[in-house]
Formats: sequence, C-alpha cells, structure tokens
Amino acid sequence: MARYIGAKCRLSRREKTDLQLKSNTRSLESKCKFASPPGMHGQRHSRLTDYGVQLRMKQLIKRYYGVLEKQFHNCYKEADRKRGSTGDNLLQLLEARLDNVVYRLGFAVTRSEARQLVSHRSILLNGKIVTISSCLVKPNDVIEVRESSKKQARILSAVKAASDNLPEWLSLDINKMSGILKRYPEMGELPPEFKVHQVVELYSK
Repeated sequence: MARYIGAKCRLSRREKTDLQLKSNTRSLESKCKFASPPGMHGQRHSRLTDYGVQLRMKQLIKRYYGVLEKQFHNCYKEADRKRGSTGDNLLQLLEARLDNVVYRLGFAVTRSEARQLVSHRSILLNGKIVTISSCLVKPNDVIEVRESSKKQARILSAVKAASDNLPEWLSLDINKMSGILKRYPEMGELPPEFKVHQVVELYSK
C-alpha cells in the first residue's frame, strides 16, 4: 500500500494549517510554525495565478485526508460519475473512507494510525474484518474494534477523548468500541476552508 513517508510538519507548514497528521496531544502549531513556509528561504511572496490557487486547494484537501495523487484523482472521477454536485460528492467519498471513519470515531489519533489499524486487522465493518483502508462506509454500517484489539493501549488512549469531538453524522458506543455512520456529512459540517469548487475547476480544464 503506497503511503507518504516524508516529514508531516512540512506538509502542514506548506498549507499553513494543521492537517491533523499528528496526535492532538502534541503542540503541533508551536512545533510546525504554520506561518513559516518550508525550505531554507521560505516561499517567494508572489501572487498565485488562478491555476496556482486551484492547485493549492487540491493539495490541501488531498493532504488533509492523507491520500496520494492517484487515489485522489480516482476519487474525483467517481464523484464526477455520481449524480449531484461533483465537489460535494468528492468530499463525501473522502469522508466515507474506512480509515477516515475510524479516525473520526476516535479509535485512532491520526488517519495514518487508523490505516494501520485497518491493515493490521483490528477493525470490523459490519462484523467482518476489512483490511482495505479505502473501503467506503455506507450509512448505517457498523464500525467496531475487533475484540482481540480492544486492550491495545493506543486504542484505549484514543477512545478516551473520542466523544468530545464526535461529528454529528456519527454515533459511538465507547463501552463497546463500536460506531455507526448515521449519514454522510453536509458541506457546512466540513472545514470551511475547503473550497472544493476550485478542485472541480482544476480537473475540468
């Protein structure tokens, strides 16, 4: 399974925001200095073209969900085939990925850790082991931690704070370490900096 193995702080600094690539228990903002671009001399202070703005938005969303270029493009093509707004469909498909839902439920502190839990057979989807992190979760699907993995220290630590930040479109039973995708999220419930129409314009060229 292809994955990014470079410096995570560098990505957050490039996009000038916390991409939630590291545990929330760490003071990421003070460590990464989002206002300071990566590189020895930082970025040139030149105005971005329309293409540059669209490209930066694509990179922001792609890196936020922790997917690589080919995965993101395939997700876009699937969103374009579906009925309705391509941009809305794209974000819903990214949110419905199993690794993202595991992260949102609080079973892992980062999406990369959620992918690891899935690949290590620690997660059940509707009672069955699934090892493909890009698998799409549907409304009313049940996602739970496998019985043999419920005593893992990292999962117990992550679940402790899960209910504090649980999105409205999910439900969670902490005692059973089980959650349900009640519905797909609405666009107003996702980060406001996601101007997904710019991604659609980029791929429509």
